[in-house]
Amino acid sequence: MTTSVDNSQRIAAKVAGIAGILGFILVVFGNYVLLDPLIVPRNAVETAHNILAHQTRFRLALACFITYGIGGIVLLTALYVIFAPVNRGLALAGALFRLVFVMLWLVAPLNSLDYVGLPFFGLAATVCAWLWLKSGYIARGLSIFGVIASAWCVICAFIYLIFPDFNKIVNDYIFDSPMALFELVVSFVLLFKGLNPPGYR
Repeated sequence: MTTSVDNSQRIAAKVAGIAGILGFILVVFGNYVLLDPLIVPRNAVETAHNILAHQTRFRLALACFITYGIGGIVLLTALYVIFAPVNRGLALAGALFRLVFVMLWLVAPLNSLDYVGLPFFGLAATVCAWLWLKSGYIARGLSIFGVIASAWCVICAFIYLIFPDFNKIVNDYIFDSPMALFELVVSFVLLFKGLNPPGYR
């Protein structure tokens, strides 16, 4: 058993605390404030009418649930960092069990909205772009573009989930084209140039 707590564990503890609190707020707000008033027990027809009459509210509830799922992934990662020095196997098992819960939790929202995979793709790309920036493995300017392009995709995708007419203001292709261009350029850089030394600027 470890006898000391390192800086990464301290940071992970703060992240876990924030993720846990925000997750609780999101799931309570999404369930009890937004969704429950639309549901008529044992009356699917009336429930469907309520959802159709309050589509923005319904979509906002689903966005809360999706964000809660994302927060669950952040939380499991932070908990893994905290517990890995104690017992890496159990920490991994706990993280995997929590991941299964998150995936099952997301099944309903994922089946209720189209275009819903894009925020996850954008989040994955944003995390990777940030890691490219911090590592210096690729050009700094390219990494910064990747962070901005990927974050833009996440923002647009979430707005679209709540307000489906958003694509009349910002075309669908503008959501993810900058991010896709970044990923394509990085692929060519990796293929033909390789990685810069760690910390390279």
